[in-house]
Amino acid sequence: MIIIKTEDEIKKMREAGRITGVILQEVAMMIKPGVSTLKLNEYAEKRTQELGAKPAFKNYPHPSGLIRYPASICISINEEVVHGIPSREKIIKEGDIVSLDFGVVKNGYYGDSALTVGVEPLDERKRELIEVTEKALYKGIAVAKPGARLSDISNAVQTYVESHGFGIVRDFTGHGIGSSLHEEPQIPNFGPPGKGPILQERMTMAIEPMVTMGDWRVTIKSDGWTAVTVDGLPSAHFEHTIVIRNGEAEILTKVE
Repeated sequence: MIIIKTEDEIKKMREAGRITGVILQEVAMMIKPGVSTLKLNEYAEKRTQELGAKPAFKNYPHPSGLIRYPASICISINEEVVHGIPSREKIIKEGDIVSLDFGVVKNGYYGDSALTVGVEPLDERKRELIEVTEKALYKGIAVAKPGARLSDISNAVQTYVESHGFGIVRDFTGHGIGSSLHEEPQIPNFGPPGKGPILQERMTMAIEPMVTMGDWRVTIKSDGWTAVTVDGLPSAHFEHTIVIRNGEAEILTKVE
């Protein structure tokens, strides 16, 4: 069931989204050669506490129920698509593209956002991959209006990505969000338009294209979490939490 939020719930989500966006931008500014991903994780966790929230991902249960995510932020580098685990040994270097996926919970409601940063010097195709992924996110957001169908978002993302010769990941999707990090509906980043539920005022969702330079297929590493491209080519990831309100999508995790 898709949960329609009250104005009070949207207010709480707006605050969680603001904190998510602020911390994500701060962590992004720290990315440079020689920095460990563990340091970025430690900063994100510390800032979350300072701003009166809790990390959304730390100890989040794996679908298998056998393990929990051990960090506060997902940091995925190059061929890692999503759910990369920060560590002292994972050091950022020149030419990397680094995807940050981060969320918080405050007053019982969640914010969730992601972005990808290129570490110069960067080749043109990697730069284009990042730009296309971000623009694909906004293509999806632009059609999230009352009366549209859920798959209109999916189709807008896929059409834009594939028109630039990139792959769109099928194994992971966007999702509803609110008092739970993952609510109905799932929001694939591919598919024909005009399918699925009709979008309504005060629906909240996290739209998140994951785009590859080559094959869209992924595999999971032995840690049980980190998804990587099957061909070892780079991937990028962008995400915003939105609410459909007053006839259009309002981005709750955007930092002005």
